[in-house]
Amino acid sequence: MQPRGSICALITPFDATDAVDLARWDDLLALHREAGTSAVVVGGSTGESGALESAELVALIERAVNQPRGPAIWAGVGAVSTGKCVRLAEQAQQAGAQALLAVTPYYSRPTQTGLLRHYLTLADAVSVPIVLYNVPPRTGCDLLPETVAELAQHPRIVGIKDAVADSGRLQALLALRDSQSTTQFAILSGDDETAADWINGGADGVVSVAANVVPALFAQMSALALAGDHVGSSALDQRLQPLYRALSLAPNPIAIKWLAARMGLCGPALRLPLTELETRHESPLAAAFDRAIHD
Repeated sequence: MQPRGSICALITPFDATDAVDLARWDDLLALHREAGTSAVVVGGSTGESGALESAELVALIERAVNQPRGPAIWAGVGAVSTGKCVRLAEQAQQAGAQALLAVTPYYSRPTQTGLLRHYLTLADAVSVPIVLYNVPPRTGCDLLPETVAELAQHPRIVGIKDAVADSGRLQALLALRDSQSTTQFAILSGDDETAADWINGGADGVVSVAANVVPALFAQMSALALAGDHVGSSALDQRLQPLYRALSLAPNPIAIKWLAARMGLCGPALRLPLTELETRHESPLAAAFDRAIHD
């Protein structure tokens, strides 16, 4: 598996009773099938992973893999402890996930040695590909490039989504890939605002939040960048920049869920402790989205 292109961190729709809305889930998957999304992440951070029961994650994966041919199905997995993460990963694999997006253990703030052992234990426990996920503001630890270099030697660790959104981190990841001849190791942006710059600079794609509401535009932007059309991809990126900034008005996935509900893609429900978008943010968010799709 070579992770590439526009990968959507998919929202999880809930109905009025706070249950997972499987009918709307089918609609979301169809939207991405038609838009050209390369893969969707089920039960990641944007999918309210912390509020999902393991049985719900399994149900979402099973529903997704039984849809007509479309995007690859990745499962978001992660836990404070390695043992819990392994058990969740095994359940996701059994449900049919084609890859795992494995976030660094949060809250416990492991050392680099702890992160190395965590991921090697996980990779040895499953048979599907693993994409590392580094997002220090959410987890309290940073998976450093030198640790990634060691992990990239494992045959089931095939890439990284890195949300450290600076060019220095991209260059460090590209350098380790080139120096160790791990040319198939995928480097994915974890930040919409800098995704086009990363792909134009040598990354392989992006795991995106905004792709929930502009999936075709995001797929097009990624495809142009991967094809070497820096002018075309940058033009689309500039068109989408106001939307990226507006999505940061509230903690993810509050803003993207509000927009998706406004579009009729799902209901507005989130699970506590997440709460609805503040009224003062509604107009600027709606305006940024409308400009993006009508420009």
